[in-house]
Amino acid sequence: MDRVSNFFSGNDTDTGEGLKSLFVSELKGIYYAEGQAIDALGDMADAATTDEVRSAFLHHQEESRNQRTRLERVFDSLGISVDEGTCNAIDGLVDDGQRVISNTESGSLTRDAGLIMAAQKVEHHEIASYGSVVTLARVLGHNEAAQLLQQTLDEEKNTDKKLTQLAESFINGRAADERNNQDDDDSFDRYRDNDRVRNEATIDSTMVAGSGTMGAFGTGAAAGGVDYDGNSPAEDNAPTPKYSPSRDATLGESSRI
Repeated sequence: MDRVSNFFSGNDTDTGEGLKSLFVSELKGIYYAEGQAIDALGDMADAATTDEVRSAFLHHQEESRNQRTRLERVFDSLGISVDEGTCNAIDGLVDDGQRVISNTESGSLTRDAGLIMAAQKVEHHEIASYGSVVTLARVLGHNEAAQLLQQTLDEEKNTDKKLTQLAESFINGRAADERNNQDDDDSFDRYRDNDRVRNEATIDSTMVAGSGTMGAFGTGAAAGGVDYDGNSPAEDNAPTPKYSPSRDATLGESSRI
């Protein structure tokens, strides 16, 4: 129990060097991650649809540059040279952001919603990372480093909160409307396509019936009967009848005009 107590109080000489090595390794990973995030935020700003989302990314990009400079001050306070480590997590999160850009339509609110999600994944990773190194700095007695890292941690939490507010203000709602409108367009297209198929079927059936009738009348006409319009050749050559009120009245009555 004494060893556990000493570990959390930072007085365990057996694990002190191990914790410091872990602390420095984490700092190097975060330094690398900040560099990757800066580049990713630029790409996401370029891909954003609305000015609000673009401005949020550019603002945090500048903030991240300052955070990276602050990390250099942490390294200096520890008396070690600035160095980048590796971070597979940030590499995967940056890839997720690129995937959002590839899989969403340019100029859509859906893209902005996806980009905010991708950015918040990065923020949550950074919040966890900075929270851990703040704790290690305090355990190891690196008070200056702890204060600097806490400042960045507070900024990351604030950025995450602002991104949530931005998404909930209008981005998510308009993205949902965008989806509903797309569904309506799809329904209209399906209706239009079905209507076209029905019309084509009607035309085809009429043409088939007409072909059969034309064939029958054509045969009759060749034999001196009637031609394709159902009239005899003599009727076709007869003068056009003059206007007849009784005939037009009958037409109107039968047509219910």
